[in-house]
Amino acid sequence: MAPVDMESMASEKDCSKTPEKGKSSAEGHVGEQSRLGGVHGFLARLATKGSVELRGSMPVPYQEREMTQYVNIFSLWFCLSCNPLPITFGMVGTLSFGMNLRDAALTILFFILASTAPVAYLSTWGPKTGMRQLVQARFAFGYYHVQILYSRGTGWLIFTSKYIVSILILLNLATLTGFCVVDSIIGGQALSAVMDGTTINATVGIVIVSLVALLISFCGFKVLHMYDRFACIPALLAIIIATGCGGKQLSHQVQAPSASGALVMSFGGLVASYMLPWAALASDFSTYIHPKAPSLRIALYTYVGLALPTTLLMILGAAIGGATPNVPAWMEGYETNAASGVLGAMLHPAGGFGRFVTVILAFSMVGNLSATMYSITLNFQMFLPWLFRIPRVIFSVVITAIVIGVAIQAAKSFFTNLENFIGVIGYWSAAFIGVVVVEHMLFRKRNFNSYTEDEDAWDDAKKLPPGFAAIGAAVLSFALVIPGMSQIWFLGPIAETTGDVGLEFALFFSALFYVPLRFLERKMTGR
Repeated sequence: MAPVDMESMASEKDCSKTPEKGKSSAEGHVGEQSRLGGVHGFLARLATKGSVELRGSMPVPYQEREMTQYVNIFSLWFCLSCNPLPITFGMVGTLSFGMNLRDAALTILFFILASTAPVAYLSTWGPKTGMRQLVQARFAFGYYHVQILYSRGTGWLIFTSKYIVSILILLNLATLTGFCVVDSIIGGQALSAVMDGTTINATVGIVIVSLVALLISFCGFKVLHMYDRFACIPALLAIIIATGCGGKQLSHQVQAPSASGALVMSFGGLVASYMLPWAALASDFSTYIHPKAPSLRIALYTYVGLALPTTLLMILGAAIGGATPNVPAWMEGYETNAASGVLGAMLHPAGGFGRFVTVILAFSMVGNLSATMYSITLNFQMFLPWLFRIPRVIFSVVITAIVIGVAIQAAKSFFTNLENFIGVIGYWSAAFIGVVVVEHMLFRKRNFNSYTEDEDAWDDAKKLPPGFAAIGAAVLSFALVIPGMSQIWFLGPIAETTGDVGLEFALFFSALFYVPLRFLERKMTGR
């Protein structure tokens, strides 16, 4: 069967609508839909009241980037990190890797300080361009990456460019969904630990926490920022109380030998893999900030808001993990509800008040979970062009259903699934950073106007690079990443001596390979 050109069948995107005279693009779009009935009309009416964001992944025009409360960036990142999630990762260092507390703490400190920098830098791009992070990444990776072929009847039907999917979006969707699963499991297990699983088991807890996060991600940017501004306060107090209740037991550390260099690199890679994936959504949370916002200030707010609580809580987690085998009540809680069970056991001596604090710890996961879900809704729209027809808020419901289903199964072997998941996602995230930073620094000479001078370029494959250089550099880097990997299921020949250096290889070699490939791509295509 001959190839069929589906380009003429592509749907009209929301971003192509012309706004009403005198109104911004967003206001015109909402005003047009508010006159409709059904779902679109209902959502548009909510949007006019400022409670729901409908824009989705379309760039925010210059005149609509009005947020000047820059401290909101700090509170958002702080709330994302002020919950039991970093504690859980810290426990991996002493419980799973067998490190002593000193070595685990130093590893956490060094790798967080280094791996937070790219996230802080990329967050400054949002106010300058108004673009979500992976929309901006199109200026290096291009619009399309893989052509879909499938069989219908007796022949092969070939979809043309309008239906070619993005590998980058697919990888990020998998990464963010994985983090959502981890968040919901931790929150669900914390609710289960309140009454030792007799009233609420982990499955019910997962559903409850996920539905609360759905509400916030459904509403979008403004509600998310407003929630995170205040939610970090009870979360921080709950963690302090839990530490105070169980603090005297933290000195009962399991004796462990000094960590080898290979072990430090492997655990450090896991820590960095926790931080680097934030780079692929860093500007998602800053696109409404005023374009004149000082970049240094935005970067510092992001860096401190993310690094400070994550470092302290990961080290706390390492201390808890090192003491858990020597404290029977903690070990019992760990075997039942993993890290959340340990925190519940720490608060158990406080009686009813301790149970109340455990509930707060459970719902502290909502800040991280809802923000991640928010970015997923944006990524869904970019995955296939026709998905722009579907309002962003609908994808909040879709991802919640997916997360609940996967989390219920993943909770059965939580720590094993956690290590397998986190150990892998850092590699592609590092390669992504290497490519987009080189594109911006070297080929665009840090000129943000090169992204916005043509307002339609972000959504026009003919005006964007074809992406061969970016994909080629990332793929070529994995020729060295794979031998440098150290995972439960695979140990590369280089990693046998050095520990896991795959992440460092991905960052360095993707950037190195991209330079000649991009020069060649520009010479051949002119883009």
